[in-house]
Amino acid sequence: MRVLVVGAGATGGYFGARLAEAGRDVTFLVREARAARLAQGGLSVRSPLGSFRIGTPRTVTAGTIPGPFDLVLLSCKAYDLAGALDDVAPAVGPDTLVLPILNGMAHLDALDARFGPERVLGGSCAIAATLSPEGEIVQMSELHALTFGERDGTRSERIARVAGVMEGAGFTARLSDRILLEMWEKWVFLATLACGTCLMRATVGDIVAAPGGRDVMLGLLDECRGIAAGAGQAPRDKFLETSRGTLTAAGSGFTASMLRDIERGARIEADHIVGDLIARGGKVDPGGARPLLATAYTQLKAYEARRAREQG
Repeated sequence: MRVLVVGAGATGGYFGARLAEAGRDVTFLVREARAARLAQGGLSVRSPLGSFRIGTPRTVTAGTIPGPFDLVLLSCKAYDLAGALDDVAPAVGPDTLVLPILNGMAHLDALDARFGPERVLGGSCAIAATLSPEGEIVQMSELHALTFGERDGTRSERIARVAGVMEGAGFTARLSDRILLEMWEKWVFLATLACGTCLMRATVGDIVAAPGGRDVMLGLLDECRGIAAGAGQAPRDKFLETSRGTLTAAGSGFTASMLRDIERGARIEADHIVGDLIARGGKVDPGGARPLLATAYTQLKAYEARRAREQG
């Protein structure tokens, strides 16, 4: 399969580089400045599992895509999604599959509307990585998993082909029969972590060390769980047990990447991760009380307003 990876940043770039290293037919859709840097220095990955470099990664820029690809791996921030869809549109043909690995669920609505739901798979990833000032992808732990599947849970011939591309590519790849549930579970966990650590401006360990901190984290988790259940995607007991342990671990230095974005004055995905979750909760249970989520969302939107004012 011919694979187009949208972007060559910390997440998409990592999985794309692993696929390229494994000999897959990979092209990166990047901006012109990134294309020039990759042409000059290659695509480097620094990893605790073994660093490597793709010397001459194949790249295209917006407006230069040479026709449809078989698979589009889409990883971008939610606030860049609209532009990414415009850029990638020439790569999507009648038989193209789009595999998004964004957080939340709103991107599925946008992709369905643009390309048709029959072309859009479900996907999720778990990785801690960043892009260095020099453009090197830095993997910060050994976690590097990509989960994917047909949204109706079927084991189709086409999803088997995708699995064949992902298998043996140097990361943990898993075909799921319940990909929508897994996407919802990740959303529940991520929204809880982001709301808690951003609201308190603290790590999990610092929050639970404070009076009432543990109750805040568990209360957020329960509010998020209730929304997922109302949407027909009730998180599984094992997931909830693991999440409670992680979100209340004494001494934990765990924070959401959204908090790290706030601390460096960057843009955040407040609407995609938290606002959309609250909106979906309002649709399935209009009278439901979600005070912790509402307070956290107000705080995130206040940050966005201040950032816009200070930059404007």
